[in-house]
Amino acid sequence: MSVIEKKQELEAYFHEAGKPRERWRVGTEYEKVGIDRQTGQAIPYFGRRGVEWILRELTERFGWEPQEQDGHIIALSRDQAQITLEPGGQVELSGEPCENIHCTYAEFTRHVRELIEVCEPLGIIFLGLGMQPVSRLDQIEWVPKKRYRIMAPYMPTVGKLGQRMMKQTATVQANIDFLDEKDAMMKFRTGMGLTPVLIAMFANSPISDGEMNGYRSFREHIWTDTDKNRQGLLEFAFAPEASFAHYVEYALDVPMYFIIRHHDYVNVTGMTFRQYLQYGHDGERATIEDWADHLTTLFPETRIKRYIEVRSVDSQPPDLMPALSALIKGAFYDNDCLQATWDLVKGWSWDERMEVYLDSHVNALKTRFRRHLLLDIAKEFLEIAWEGLHRQHVVNDFGDDETIYLRPLKGLLDQGKCPADVLLEKWQGELHKDIKKLIAYSAYKLP
Repeated sequence: MSVIEKKQELEAYFHEAGKPRERWRVGTEYEKVGIDRQTGQAIPYFGRRGVEWILRELTERFGWEPQEQDGHIIALSRDQAQITLEPGGQVELSGEPCENIHCTYAEFTRHVRELIEVCEPLGIIFLGLGMQPVSRLDQIEWVPKKRYRIMAPYMPTVGKLGQRMMKQTATVQANIDFLDEKDAMMKFRTGMGLTPVLIAMFANSPISDGEMNGYRSFREHIWTDTDKNRQGLLEFAFAPEASFAHYVEYALDVPMYFIIRHHDYVNVTGMTFRQYLQYGHDGERATIEDWADHLTTLFPETRIKRYIEVRSVDSQPPDLMPALSALIKGAFYDNDCLQATWDLVKGWSWDERMEVYLDSHVNALKTRFRRHLLLDIAKEFLEIAWEGLHRQHVVNDFGDDETIYLRPLKGLLDQGKCPADVLLEKWQGELHKDIKKLIAYSAYKLP
């Protein structure tokens, strides 16, 4: 392992990740909550109708390679894709870096088919929601991953809702490349600035613990009381001079969770990376591998690793799952469109950003900003991304460009609605607040 000798190596970690435009790709991460079809309760990890059993079946039937900890399967890999597990058994596909959204959609569709084929005979279904709708926190089994054994007891010491974030929520995330530091910071600040707009467009977690929770995106509200050291909007992102050095300074002062030595997780909670870099821990010195692991434990709304992650969106119904990556590719991979997107949000003050951010959790597209609704800004953003995808003009075998993945989202925005609005109307209407009807409505079905 490479011991870090000076702080500049931490900045170099980001600089070295820049790629020429022809090598830019889009990666998508899709989390899904699984439940028992009859009861609506979260599926356990252990047992014949649990997550580990599902992973084993995927391995045997579809050529995935298992990864184990302490004799239990905790992840799968195939080609450049991975299936990983969130703490409450949420199943996540971390897709391969794709050149276009047609590739992304094909990969996701294949994943859904495999999952349904394995789970349907077991009476297990996955829901297109951003939260477990029925199971309370204490009813959800922990996945036996070593990192979660450290994170789980630490969370209640730094926030009231951290374990809910870990066990009950699900997201979809878009990952994009950058050319150099200037390009990375433009994408970083634009992603951060768009946060309330993205929350509003995709809000999809209004029901939890079997009832309405008062939010369009309760998942995002949960993040506000998870761990203030590592979550939310980052004010320095909006400074014109913001650089990799600023992100390094931020990351250095976030308390760590663990380091990994000899395949074991060493608890270092409470120590910042800055302290670890200076003093070490029990004879261990900070390494680049430790830095890479630490960066995965920071949870701002837009995150920098070896690529940029846009992280603000609730998990979606299957027809909306490709929309986030399509939006981000269209808007962020064309310079004119990226500038136009930033122009939508660049004039906001920090106080305005925070106010709209918090309001968007409750009101989504109906959130007011000055004389406008977030709906108005969302429609403008969609138009910009649509134009970007038109310009990029990547077509499938039928001659369709990537805007086809934005059409379901456009249909919602034309009605002035986000997914949570539709769900709440149905919950209080034709579903009659019946959990079984909610499950039938929200269940993943074969594409």
